[in-house]
Amino acid sequence: MNQQYELFLSIFSAVFISSICYGQQESQKKSSLFNPVPRSEMREMETDRPDVTESPYTVDAGHFQYETDLVRLVRETSESQNTHTLLINQGNIKLGLTGSTAVQVGFQTYGVQKQTDLTSGGISRSEGFGDINLRVKQNIIGNDKGNFVMAILPYIKFPTSHYDTESKLEGGLIVPMLYRLPGEWNLGFQVEADRLKDKDQPSMHTEFLQTLTLSHSLTKNIDGIAETYYTYDFKAHQFSNYINAAIQIEAAKDLKFDAGINYGLQHSAERHFFVGASYRH
Repeated sequence: MNQQYELFLSIFSAVFISSICYGQQESQKKSSLFNPVPRSEMREMETDRPDVTESPYTVDAGHFQYETDLVRLVRETSESQNTHTLLINQGNIKLGLTGSTAVQVGFQTYGVQKQTDLTSGGISRSEGFGDINLRVKQNIIGNDKGNFVMAILPYIKFPTSHYDTESKLEGGLIVPMLYRLPGEWNLGFQVEADRLKDKDQPSMHTEFLQTLTLSHSLTKNIDGIAETYYTYDFKAHQFSNYINAAIQIEAAKDLKFDAGINYGLQHSAERHFFVGASYRH
């Protein structure tokens, strides 16, 4: 086991244990994984998708939520190659542990990646199961009441990908926030620090991400979402800026569908096109 892996595991374990303890101490409810919140008392369904900004709300204790990119297409250009990736059922299973803590397991059921070398014109293609993510969301404030909500969300990505043979162990810490504004407007904000693999080589870099998102109902059961965010690569000293748009449709009380685009403004920035769904039980 290399030092990087041990560092990630130590940090994640410490935050995981402290998060569970915090939730158990602060939550005044008796609900837990084995004592579920009654369905009549469950909070309104909130999702981490379709925007990049995560929701600071947790899944109610004893319940699970499944969110997925049914289909996602990613296009990316670097100095040496073009990369097109198609992801099928990029899922995220979320399980409420306490009134303020939830664990999440993310996975990519199937991916196809095609890379074109800009110098030689050579094309390589790979496919198969993708990476697995382990995340813990700990709500800090506003899970049950108030107009300001905040959470912390540490994560680790395990390099299990078959389609991306250069995948590496990655991780980071996400801090999502939400302001509920008058007129049923929601203002989301997120800061994030990540340790990620470089695009064209096996080395790693540290990246900072900051988002700003605004959402509001367009019509009954349909929400519109507009978002902007940027990332900063501390190693390359490079900014990447994105503008995003999505709609989310509430088909039933515990079922939502969405579609959208994440569009990178710089030539080398990724561009995402997706259709997804969320279900709670």
